[in-house]
Order: sequence, then C-alpha cells, then structure tokens
Amino acid sequence: MSTGTDPLAPLAELPGVPESVAEVRKAIDRLYGHRVMRRRAPEVTSEAALRGARASAALDGADWPLEEVRRRSDFSAGSEDRSVGGALRISAEAGQLLSVWRTSPLQVLARLHLLAAGDGSDAAGRPRQAGEPVEELFPLELQAVEGVAAAPSAPASIISGAPDAVLPAAPSSDEAAARLDQLAQLLAARTSSAVGGAPALVVAAVVHGELLALRPFATHNGLVARAAQRIVLIAEGLDPKAICPAEVGLVELGTAAYRQALAGYLTGTPEGLARWIAHCGLALRLGVRESTAVCEAMQRGMV
Repeated sequence: MSTGTDPLAPLAELPGVPESVAEVRKAIDRLYGHRVMRRRAPEVTSEAALRGARASAALDGADWPLEEVRRRSDFSAGSEDRSVGGALRISAEAGQLLSVWRTSPLQVLARLHLLAAGDGSDAAGRPRQAGEPVEELFPLELQAVEGVAAAPSAPASIISGAPDAVLPAAPSSDEAAARLDQLAQLLAARTSSAVGGAPALVVAAVVHGELLALRPFATHNGLVARAAQRIVLIAEGLDPKAICPAEVGLVELGTAAYRQALAGYLTGTPEGLARWIAHCGLALRLGVRESTAVCEAMQRGMV
C-alpha cells in the first residue's frame, strides 16, 4: 500500500478553503438527510440531472427555460438545440463512466466530448489539432440571479461587482495535450495515495479549472469540464447520488463571476486558486439549495 501523499492536498490548506469544504459538506449532508431522499432518491437524481444539463447548456450559449428542455425530444434543429441535446446526453451517461474515470480519465473526456458534439461532428471525441480554432468558453453573458448575495457565507470577492476579467487565449494544441496528460497522471497519483487525500471539492475544482484553462477540444469545452467536475464529485463520494447540480449554481452566480474566478485560477497564485475553489464550492451549495427545493416540492405533493 502506498504511503504517498496526495499532490493536491496542499490546496486544501489555502486560506478560506477549509471553510468552503466544511460548508459544502454540511449542506450536502443536510440534503442527503431530507426525508424525501429515503423514498424518492432516484427521482431527485433525475431532476437534478435535468436541471444541471439545462444550466450547463445555458453556460454553453443555449439558455432555454427548464420546461422547454423537459418537453422537447428533438435536439437536432440548430446549434442551440444541439448544445442542449449534448448536455442532456452527458448528464444521462456521466454516472456510467465512473469506473473508467478512475483508470483512464482521458478516455472519459473523449467520451464526454463525443456526447457533447454528437456523432455528426468530425471533431467529436478528438483533441483539437494545430491551428484549429477554439470556441469561446462564455458565448452568452448570464447575469447573476438577484438574491444570490444572500446565500450563506458567500465570499465577498465572488458576489462583488468587480470588473469583468479577460481570459488569456487557449494554449497551443501541443501544450494542451501535454498538460492534459499531466492532469491524468496527477489524478492517477492521487488515486494510489493512501494518506493525506485532498477533499472532493478541491479535486473537482482543479479538474474543472484545468479543463477550462486547457480547452483541449475545439468545441464544448465548458460542457466537458462541468461534466468532469460532476463525475469527480460522484467518484470521490461527496455526491454519490448526483443530486447536487453545481451547474445551476454557476448560472445563478452569473458568467462574469465565473470568468473572474477562472481568471484567478489561471494566475496560479494561492489567492487565485482559493478564490476558484470557493466559487466552485458556492456554486455547489446553490445546487444543493436547488435540489432541496425539489425535495420540498415533492414532500408537498407538487411534483
């Protein structure tokens, strides 16, 4: 048995991160203890998957009402339709990829991109090539939902009206491929570690941030990154039933805050990394709030 330490463990000690981890754990435990979860957990999981997919598609440029996503069956008509369809396909299959993720995360990422892009795309499932353009991460500006600032313990740096951040260009395809291999090796190294493991929130935030930074595919990098975060949260045991749609929280916080937090991550500074982890943590707690509302509606017989 290995006695090595998790290479991500030091991030768990950054200022504010232990508090974010504890707040997320407390919120999720409370949701899992809801009486509805004892009887209707599969329904809560299905609803969380739908709401998470809708939110991720909105961040990808297709901001459709939830009921429109719920009622539609054909998602082939246009680019927005295909984005929503891709998000739904990812959401439906993500939980089935756990065993592969633990041994071959790169294979899972390729599968997620294939689901996002669809079989009709020549680029589906393959990394971008030299000179191939990369889609914007935030093609649609989404405003923060009024009242999000009232969320428990929301960090002021996240909810403030700081100037919008400008993200650097995506790295070259060769650099992206090399760094993606490094990420896979890092995940494998921490999987074999026996002590000093980083909390699930930290691991998920790093995977999410790295994939947004690298943009390894020509399209749908946001859908893939957010799906990978969800897989990590399931695999690490923080949200094993996938009932906490962090994507909903990212939408509620708005794309300006998302971009600002990502810009902090890209600096590689302790402050920037801590802010990104806090942002992911707050988004997850807002996802918990969404599913708690679903549970309450089910309990009242409204769903």
